[in-house]
Amino acid sequence: MAYDIERYLNVRNAGAPSFGPSGELAFLLDATGTSQVWRLDEPRSWPRQLTFRDERVAFASFSPTRDELVYGTDAGGDEFWQLRRLAADGSEDVALTAFPDAKHQFGGWSHDGDRVAYAANRRSEGVFDVYVQDRDADGADAELVATGEDFERVSVAGWSPGDDRLLLHDSHSSSDHDLYAVDVDTGDVAHLTPFDDAVRFSSVAWTPDGDGVYVCTDRGADVAYLAVLDADTGDLEQVVDGGDWPVSGVVADHDAAAVAYVRNVDGYSELSVADAGGDPARLDPYPTPDLPDGVVFGLSFDADADRVAVAVSAPTVNKNVYVVDVDSGASERWTDASTAGIPPSTFRDPDLVRYESFDGLEVPAFLTLPEGDGPHPVVVDFHGGPAAQRRPYFAALRQYFANNGYAVFEPNVRGSSGYGTAYMELDDVHKRMDAVRDGKAGVDWLAARDDVDTDRVVAYGGSYGGFMVLASLTEYPDLWAAGVDVVGIANFVTFLENTGDWRRAHREAEYGSLAADREFLESISPINHADEIRAPLMVLHGANDPRVPLSEAEQIADVASEHVPVETLVFEDEGHGFSKLENQIEAYRAVVDFLDEHV
Repeated sequence: MAYDIERYLNVRNAGAPSFGPSGELAFLLDATGTSQVWRLDEPRSWPRQLTFRDERVAFASFSPTRDELVYGTDAGGDEFWQLRRLAADGSEDVALTAFPDAKHQFGGWSHDGDRVAYAANRRSEGVFDVYVQDRDADGADAELVATGEDFERVSVAGWSPGDDRLLLHDSHSSSDHDLYAVDVDTGDVAHLTPFDDAVRFSSVAWTPDGDGVYVCTDRGADVAYLAVLDADTGDLEQVVDGGDWPVSGVVADHDAAAVAYVRNVDGYSELSVADAGGDPARLDPYPTPDLPDGVVFGLSFDADADRVAVAVSAPTVNKNVYVVDVDSGASERWTDASTAGIPPSTFRDPDLVRYESFDGLEVPAFLTLPEGDGPHPVVVDFHGGPAAQRRPYFAALRQYFANNGYAVFEPNVRGSSGYGTAYMELDDVHKRMDAVRDGKAGVDWLAARDDVDTDRVVAYGGSYGGFMVLASLTEYPDLWAAGVDVVGIANFVTFLENTGDWRRAHREAEYGSLAADREFLESISPINHADEIRAPLMVLHGANDPRVPLSEAEQIADVASEHVPVETLVFEDEGHGFSKLENQIEAYRAVVDFLDEHV
């Protein structure tokens, strides 16, 4: 049976788990049309909704000592996150910050539950400072403990076990990071990573003894591994070898000296839990957790670290929260996010494939086929980032397409994360168009198959993936039957000029700078080649997008419409993507109608 797109978009997802001090579990669920905070006290019981906002909630973090949470929300997708304190029964919901023109990035609770830390760009849009605030104080009374002029793009990565220091993560680019520790009382800042080379730290956490930091890093290696960084000497000691696949995330419970870490194995998550009570660098592993084969989103230990909560999403399993018994590895699903009445047996699993690109590079991809022999029309779905990765999680739109006769091809072109640092850097600056050539090679690979109709190939993508769509349409106009650009980049020059000040330097490190590379950026911008487009184009955007400004959509729609049919859809109450269910339904129903007409 073929279901309407609205039914698929009503498939729910539960994630971002956070254990409370008495074993209660908070999580985010989108049952009302936007993600809100919900609570469970035992598995598969009736959940209680705690927040009732019109706008989305981005995260919720339980206090380690009190029945209360901190959560973050924005307005209209603008990403100016504000922090609020919420009673665990929902009875009290008060603002911790009230600076609607500033972003607040939560950095965690102190272990005594009396204070929170965060980074915010209150003083200047392009500068993030580090603040500490009492749990019951007004944001205007927050203590400034480190000023952002000393960093490039700093965030707070957690309190030390003694609550005397904060771990800071400073990002220069997607592959060049630094770590610092700031003394909360004195403001003294110690540089923990004074290395001469560019080093990536994808996830970090204080060790239970407070003498070091667990880091997922690629220093001296192509593939990230788990190491302990000595906070005094800067020495790195490897703890877990990533092998062929990176260790991508780590969480530590300081009181119980437990550690959980995740490897990214060809996109699939492998979770491990270990005892770190003896030597932080000599982990004693617990049994491997029994979880669905998919992707892990978020980790939270309970008060005694006897259990760890994780959200898991798999290609045919929508995201839900599971609780793992640390001693046995057994897991139990706590949430019951609905599949909107669609039988899970109808969901299609992707095949993990690889194809050879123009220069011999092996490119991994996921291919989801509908029932039947075909030949099927195919949606080539480019992910954003570019230093991101298409992974085997549940995607309602993928399942809709597969259930309605489309194949879905999701390539992890060069520049994607998850395959080592060298692979991730293969598209930097002047190598940008090599990633577009990878997309073309993927279509060539599909053309050799009998089950794909190469006269009906769609380019689809969001954010950087939107650039990939537009560049594919301009570089290889005869390959495509249609293109769908969602919040995509059309002009690298105007994108860099108009993106948020806090992002510009970080993005220039990836794409090239306006000062040094303007001519090159103009040469590869799809807006300057729009007369080459031959396929009908659909452009979707949020008016409040702080990352890729609406002007990018307006430019390409205006110019491309002189050559091909163009449909444009702008949402006034959305930002970089569509978070509200009613907007998702309108947007993707329009996409479906557009493809039905042209493909």
